[in-house]
This record gives sequence, C-alpha cells and structure tokens, in this order.
Amino acid sequence: MYERIDQIVREAGRIVLSAHHISDSVKEKTSHCDLVTKYDTMVQDFLYRELLAAFPEAGFYGEEGDVLEIADKRGYFIVDPIDGTTNFIRHARQSSINVGYYLDGRMEYGAVYQPYTDELFTAQRGCGAYLNGKPIRMNNLPLSESIVMYGSAIYYRQTIPLTAQLMAELLPSVLDFRRSGTAGLDLCYVAAGRADAFFECCLRPWDYAAASLIIQEAGGIVTALDGSPLRFFDRCSVAVGSPQSHPELMKLVGRVLQQPDMKGRLP
Repeated sequence: MYERIDQIVREAGRIVLSAHHISDSVKEKTSHCDLVTKYDTMVQDFLYRELLAAFPEAGFYGEEGDVLEIADKRGYFIVDPIDGTTNFIRHARQSSINVGYYLDGRMEYGAVYQPYTDELFTAQRGCGAYLNGKPIRMNNLPLSESIVMYGSAIYYRQTIPLTAQLMAELLPSVLDFRRSGTAGLDLCYVAAGRADAFFECCLRPWDYAAASLIIQEAGGIVTALDGSPLRFFDRCSVAVGSPQSHPELMKLVGRVLQQPDMKGRLP
C-alpha cells in the first residue's frame, strides 16, 4: 500500500524540478530567514489532494499554513513540501520532499525524496530502510570517528548560544562537521552512511518525522537532545547517532545542558 506514497512523492518532485522564476514568489513567514515560495504551497496542495485521495481515512499535518487536520484520525501524514526552501530559492539543488505516516502513536512509514538527484529514501516500520529500493545501513562508529551533520535552528534565536556551545564541545571529539540546510536529507545521509551523527536544537515535526523512521530502520538511534522521545505535535530538538556514538553524544550534550547559561534553551 505504501508504494502509492512513493509514487505521489516522486510526482511532487516534478513540480520542484519545473520551478522557474522562483525568487519572484518569495515571501517571509515568521522572519527574514523563514521563507516560503508559491512552489512550497503548490507541492503541499498536490500532496494533500493525492495522499488523501489514496488514503481517505488519514489526516494531514503540513508545514505551509500549518495545516492540521488530524482530529479523530488513527493515522495522519506529516508533510514538508520543500525541506530546504532557502536552498531551493538559491538554486542549490539540495532540497527534499518529506512525507511521514504516523499511525497509532508512532511513525509507520517515511519517504524523503531528493528530486535533483532522484534519490528516494524510504522505510516501513520493521522492514528496514532503503534508497531507491536498495537496503541501507548506518555506520556503527564511535563519536571520535564520526562525521556529524548539524542544523543551526536559525528560526529559533534562543537556541543559537546552545548550538554554538555544542559545536565547540563536539569539534575536538569528532572527525568533522557537515551542514546542508535540509534536515530531512541530513538524517537520510546519516542513515545511508554518508555521515554518522546529527543534532539540531529545534525543529518542527515535518522536518524529521519521515527521516526519523528511516534512521531507526537503518540501525540508528534518534531522540531529543535531552534523551527524551521525539515529539510529533510540536517543536523538538533532535539527536541522532549509532549504538556506539549516541550514548557518547548524550553524555556530552548533558554536560553542556547543565551549564547555567544553557538552561531553558531547548524547546
């Protein structure tokens, strides 16, 4: 049944690839660094229409307009139509379409599509993680051998000191850092072994819902930065690592969070 989700996500990718004169439709949402284009709305409208036509019993939770239609639903889609909108505006070709299916209190299916490279990352609970139909597996490395991807949580200014402190504490302890500006793809790259860990101090569910299941099915661990479970209704920090690196990451983060000036920085 989830093959239809994959088809719909790939079809939505054609809207992204067909985009032209993107800068003409840019608008600010919450700040000058939180942007939206007409294509974000077009992709979400397409996903809303097609996903609910295929799954009429499902609800829908989407970024654009903060669409929340989940009342009395066992399952609902959590959707980011273009994850990495700033990349999209700048023609960086590093954006994704994220579609997660949340059923009976947990993520059941996740699809993250990079239309520019035609890479579709998918996972169904209990069935493993895949890239274009081929199994993927996380590297099980200690933090000292890990490439760490991170996000700046730039929309949430109160987290900037914490992000900076975590980077300062981590840098001597890891192999290197990477940042792409697209949380969904960052998580999938970790799942596929292109990097090894990830953190960001504040994200919304549509940024991580689909990819969090892909991480788990690829053998990784994903939690909030304080070690608590991810939240799928509200803002949340995200920490990802292997069975070796995640406990090390949590220990380091815990030391930082205990500093007096870092209290209250997490959502």
